[in-house]
Amino acid sequence: MSPSTPITAADFLFPAPPAIKAMTADTTQALLQQLILRADTLIAHLQTSQQHQVLIEPDWSVSIAFRYRRTRAGGAQLVPVAHVAPMALDDLQEINDQKEKIRRNTEHFMKGLPANNVLLTGARGTGKSSLIKACLHAYAAHGLRLIEVDKNDLVDLPDIVDLVANRDERFIVYCDDLSFEDGDPAYKALKSILDGSIAASGANVLVYATSNRRHLLPEYMSENLSYKHTPDGEVHPGEGVEEKISLSERFGLWVSFYPFSQDEYVVIANQWLQHFVGQQVDVEAAKPHALLWALERGSRSGRVAYQFARDYASLQHDLKS
Repeated sequence: MSPSTPITAADFLFPAPPAIKAMTADTTQALLQQLILRADTLIAHLQTSQQHQVLIEPDWSVSIAFRYRRTRAGGAQLVPVAHVAPMALDDLQEINDQKEKIRRNTEHFMKGLPANNVLLTGARGTGKSSLIKACLHAYAAHGLRLIEVDKNDLVDLPDIVDLVANRDERFIVYCDDLSFEDGDPAYKALKSILDGSIAASGANVLVYATSNRRHLLPEYMSENLSYKHTPDGEVHPGEGVEEKISLSERFGLWVSFYPFSQDEYVVIANQWLQHFVGQQVDVEAAKPHALLWALERGSRSGRVAYQFARDYASLQHDLKS
């Protein structure tokens, strides 16, 4: 190997051996010791490299929302969101109870009062994510910031908490469509940061997560066999079931969302029509189109109503032009 040839990990671990006929017990032992030494050197090098991969702090003034992203070099950074989806609390209809719970919890958080981590669960397209975005816009002027973290990156949540611990802003760590598989390392990382770790999560950080299922882990029919029945008729879940519900219990506030009725769907569609077209829109004329749209989609969710309003507003514009 020439001096200019780059040395790879394989060169460390598997150097070219001498001729087989020259190998004796002593040379074999020497080669083994050399291999162990080179392996130790490589491991130490990798550990040192990882220690230098720190979380890169962003310019907090350029946005109100950030995404946690791993870099190709093995580090991580918070990337500012250039265009935060616009959403106002008044835009969200037929979820007044849920809206009030989130608004009150967020307002307490902004005032430095005790507030809870939040788990928003329920039917898809009913406004779970939109409600979090609306809260961000409502309190951004008062110092609220949002950090979106993918489920697979929750193992790095303690690093994020440490990074923002001394800042004046208040941060919502947002994880959308949260669910785990058995043995997922991110499950225990989130569980510890919510409640149970020796390190506190920080007074300026809350976790807001959305999920289509409350218990966050898959449940199987066979787990029913683990339930224990006492002589007086009580039923107690087994340890496996207890473990699966323990994470959702660490969210102090549960907010549930439910499928909309036809009337509720029409109200939401009308609200979005007025948002895109204006007060002059004929909502009665649009109603059968909205119902047909929902029928074709097989859903009467708020998301479907929003998508209908966008399409109908553009169609009305084409008819007038």
